[in-house]
Amino acid sequence: MTAAHPPGVDELDLRVLAALSARPEAPVKQLAAALGIPASTCAFRLRSLRSRGVIEGLRVQLDPAALGAAVQAMIRVRLASHSKSGVDALFDALTATPGVLQVFHIAGADDFIVHVAVADATALRDIVLEHITVHDVVRATETQLVFERREGMGVLASISR
Repeated sequence: MTAAHPPGVDELDLRVLAALSARPEAPVKQLAAALGIPASTCAFRLRSLRSRGVIEGLRVQLDPAALGAAVQAMIRVRLASHSKSGVDALFDALTATPGVLQVFHIAGADDFIVHVAVADATALRDIVLEHITVHDVVRATETQLVFERREGMGVLASISR
């Protein structure tokens, strides 16, 4: 049994997305040639996917270690209180902290997971002590070092083509 296409995304859109995901730096002409479609069709589809929010943007992926931030960690944060204003203020503060790569507001025993990349253990400690536990809403933190990170298959792999 095959999965249905997401609403508003057809087979050609999925092919364009797969080609773009495989080679995000490729010019439209190269993507179109690889797909066997006219460049104008490929360009139109890309514009349409962007305007509909399917493609949220293209990002440069930096290697933190190459920039002197060789230590990555996930910091689990538990809150003492859960007011909307307190959660929003902490979320904003966490995302504005130097060294923070991503912040996830989650359900479960923990309330946030903060992915950081820093130079060393001292810098990791400083993020916890100077940027996280200083907030009154924070009850506890737990830090886990990241030994290795790999990309997953992504959402396109779960959609039939």
